[in-house]
Amino acid sequence: MDHSVGILTGDRPGLVADAVRSAVTFGIEEEFVFVDRRTLQTIDLGPAAITELGADAAGAVAAEFFPSQIEYATPVCTRTDEALAAILAFRRALAAFADAAGVVVAGTGTPFRTLTRGDDWSGRYAVIADEIAGLAPDHQLNGLHVHVGIADRDAGVRASNFLRPWLPALLALSANSPFWQGRDTGFASWRAIHSRRWTTHSTPPYFADAVEYDDALDRLAGVGATSDAGTINWHARLSQRHPTLEVRVCDAQLDPRSSVALAAIIRALVVEGFDTVTPRPTRYEGWDAAHWHAARHGTSSTLIDPASGHPVPAVVVIEALRSIVERHLDADGRREVDGFFAELERSGTGASRQRRAHAAGELAGLYRSRVAGD
Repeated sequence: MDHSVGILTGDRPGLVADAVRSAVTFGIEEEFVFVDRRTLQTIDLGPAAITELGADAAGAVAAEFFPSQIEYATPVCTRTDEALAAILAFRRALAAFADAAGVVVAGTGTPFRTLTRGDDWSGRYAVIADEIAGLAPDHQLNGLHVHVGIADRDAGVRASNFLRPWLPALLALSANSPFWQGRDTGFASWRAIHSRRWTTHSTPPYFADAVEYDDALDRLAGVGATSDAGTINWHARLSQRHPTLEVRVCDAQLDPRSSVALAAIIRALVVEGFDTVTPRPTRYEGWDAAHWHAARHGTSSTLIDPASGHPVPAVVVIEALRSIVERHLDADGRREVDGFFAELERSGTGASRQRRAHAAGELAGLYRSRVAGD
């Protein structure tokens, strides 16, 4: 497997000014699901939560695909502590709402058990549901999306090219969806496997520049369920509404600090990518297969090494990733990232924690205690 030469150090020609890199903004989108405390089946409390919490939240509170879900987006941030404060404030209000309603709200990539629904979508979601047909009832999936500000679309394309081999590792680190319809799937991220059935849910292609990227968008319009650029589901994509690169590979997280740490890692990788010119691949790379492998095993086995393209112990890839991101972290970001990896070493991924809690009959308690960082 031939991958880009020097991907870990890169050819850094100073394409983005230091002042721009040091002030790179970011924002975090988190998705949650309401579930019954006893059965862990989805409960349709999203609209009520939006009504109660939306007016007072810093950032934006919005509906997701199902009424059992809710999405929160932070304000635009420049520092890690800003993002953590916003997420903690919203999650605490969300947890209080769930407690008052007698339910649990969970930061998990898939709910333990879903309520099968019919054709009751409206607006844009109705169009999407019609296009994806029989996939719609299964799309009760929750992700963590990170937007990172870009100087221009060409800088975003360079960062996307650099990110491509690191996306499986990001999925492995964030894997937090082992259950589906009351059963253990055997995967660390079942959300990732579900999502592969969408038209463009995959590693983003390599692009020379923004012109080539936009040409691909034009060619994909009307193909499958790709009705517009907003339905492109690459793991990293240029936002059509904001001057950002949006990284969409991660599962929703049990606790707020994991979300913020992953966002800090992603922002650091994107900043590294601004000044890294990645050569166009000349041979089959296999990053989508690496993504499946990461979804299956999380960090418990091997990951595909971005430098060689071969399986190596997960810790080798994680250490290589840390060596890149550390130089782009602020002090708060370094604290959160170090804490994240320490927790990963102690307790494993979110999927591992969920499995242990389920075996002990304490999964609802795990959801309730972790959603607000208690």
